[in-house]
Amino acid sequence: MLSTMRNIGIMAHIDAGKTTTTERILYYTGKSHRIGEVDDGEAIMDWMEQEQERGITIQSAATTTYWRNHQINIIDTPGHVDFTAEVERSLRVLDGAIAIFCAVGGVEPQTETVWHQADRYRVPRIGYINKMDRLGADFFQVLEDIKTKLGATPVPIQLPIGKESSFEGVIDLIALQEIRWDPSTDGEKMYYSPVAEERMAEALRYREHLIDVLASHSDEITERYLAGEEIPQDLIKRELRKQVLNRTLVPILCGASRRNMGVQPLIDAVVDYLPAPDEVEPAVGFHLKKEEEIQIPCDPKGVPLGLVFKIQYDREAGSLCYVRMYSGSIKPGAVVFNVGKKKRERANRILRMHSNKSEPMDELKAGDIGVIVGMKLAQTGDTIGSEGYPVVLEKMHFPEPVISVAIEPKSVSEQEKLREVLEILSREDPTFLIKENEETGQLIISGMGELHLDVLVTRILKEYNVGAKVGNPQVTYRESISKVVEHTQQFSRMLAGKENAATLTIRLEPLPRGSGNRYTCQAKKTLAPEEIFDAIERGIQASFNSGIVLGYPCIDVGVTLLDIEYSELTGTEFAFEACASMAFDEAARKADPILLEPIMSVTLISPKEYVGDVISLVVQRGGIVQSMDSKATVDQVKAEAPMASMFGFMTALRSVSQGRATFSMEFSHFEKKSSR
Repeated sequence: MLSTMRNIGIMAHIDAGKTTTTERILYYTGKSHRIGEVDDGEAIMDWMEQEQERGITIQSAATTTYWRNHQINIIDTPGHVDFTAEVERSLRVLDGAIAIFCAVGGVEPQTETVWHQADRYRVPRIGYINKMDRLGADFFQVLEDIKTKLGATPVPIQLPIGKESSFEGVIDLIALQEIRWDPSTDGEKMYYSPVAEERMAEALRYREHLIDVLASHSDEITERYLAGEEIPQDLIKRELRKQVLNRTLVPILCGASRRNMGVQPLIDAVVDYLPAPDEVEPAVGFHLKKEEEIQIPCDPKGVPLGLVFKIQYDREAGSLCYVRMYSGSIKPGAVVFNVGKKKRERANRILRMHSNKSEPMDELKAGDIGVIVGMKLAQTGDTIGSEGYPVVLEKMHFPEPVISVAIEPKSVSEQEKLREVLEILSREDPTFLIKENEETGQLIISGMGELHLDVLVTRILKEYNVGAKVGNPQVTYRESISKVVEHTQQFSRMLAGKENAATLTIRLEPLPRGSGNRYTCQAKKTLAPEEIFDAIERGIQASFNSGIVLGYPCIDVGVTLLDIEYSELTGTEFAFEACASMAFDEAARKADPILLEPIMSVTLISPKEYVGDVISLVVQRGGIVQSMDSKATVDQVKAEAPMASMFGFMTALRSVSQGRATFSMEFSHFEKKSSR
């Protein structure tokens, strides 16, 4: 039943207590028999060896659990900026999310990033303010943060009883009662009591606020309110649910997950307020033949259509393809069609995952999430469906990798193994790229940041036991052009006694920064068979990746095919693909090529007494301060700085702040090198 299914993600800044909260959810819903602790390296969802060593979540582990006769599919996502792609691909397939905030830190940089990603995918959310027992916890300041920094409308449906070491429970504003947890039962036993007299005035004020906010969206509540009638709890919940699904309101709960306080009402809120798969906007697909967007209703009886949102490699089973079904269903043993690659594959087995354990499924239906075993060609972002239905689901967008290292095998015997492992990792992670330097034969791997590459390299060395040498991190630059050029290219070559010839004209033009590359065909389609036009596009796309002068990938270049000369006797796909590559190369060199460097958004949090030194440090490295936000004991500084100047920044920052300042950074944009 779709109405009793929830696909949810848990998103937060690193250290907000996301994995700790997930472990409690699994424990109370009976999926695990004990509570795993991150600090002990025992968290069930953090199953990769590196996650257990580092105490952070790197790969989004999927698990299914049950509560109040509802099936809840949970995707646990990382909170570190280097792993934004994991968050992005999880949000793409979710219907709702829990946003966890630290009661001390409030809205932190990664929370903003993920929140805006969730906005882009139109994901309804509920909020949970965790760590209410920590020194400096401030529930009401976090509410203010959510309003001002995220532009959201938070409505508390709970209030904390006490804070810091005196935090002892919550007030449920809808039921108007106090809830406390019994520590001797790991919080499994809960006690309910009427709101204490000294807290009643504040509880009534916030309950009134909740009803007021709902009244502005609901005629039924307004009428009852004006008539002076008591507003029933089920009506409050029903109207609040509507507003969560419309993404106009964010209900806020609170707790202290590590002390086993606050988690069961949070699971109740998932069931009460987050949407079922058929309550969210239909997925959007693109019909390749009709060349138009179509909506895909969540219907288990429809044409099969699913999105591969994650790939993991298992040494025994091979590729595990995590799939969200949007329409129809797939059974084990069925032949599925990879729409983008135009290839058939067999779904040998279908599994429901619990972190890194699994159980077989009889069928993967629309609205559900499962793992298909046996697909060898699928990559993250691929659409799987049926052969006669050429529809692809909208592509996921991943940021450009900005940092690279050279890697080489320690011995010739390790060479093949290294290439195999790199291939596995790049299929798993779309932000991990591999490139071979054509001149030196050296392998270059690229990722989202120093931590991202460090994790990948450690997996290569430890998890896969490959002997390899790794160079120092290098910045990944890009190339582009700065003027419009038209160019006609001829190509002719004898192969096996047969002439292969092609002539074509293209126009290159610079596009606004951040537009990406664009290929357009303006030549008449009647001039040649479809395969010839496909070959030309392949040649152009390959040229985008191989660069102009220095071999860095090109960005923000528009290529228009204006005309072609084709002969049935000599015109081959090989000739036109090669001709297109040569045309691009020649035209780009005439179009005043430029080198672009990655600029990073940097967020620094520093005690007030060190903030001057911290700003000086950023400016010395070519950074430009964008804004400064003053809090009670710390200042938050936002700046932009070239990636090239940020290597080793953490060491320097610790030095000027006696180890008390922290920073995070993520890719912002590319700009012309040495322009700052």
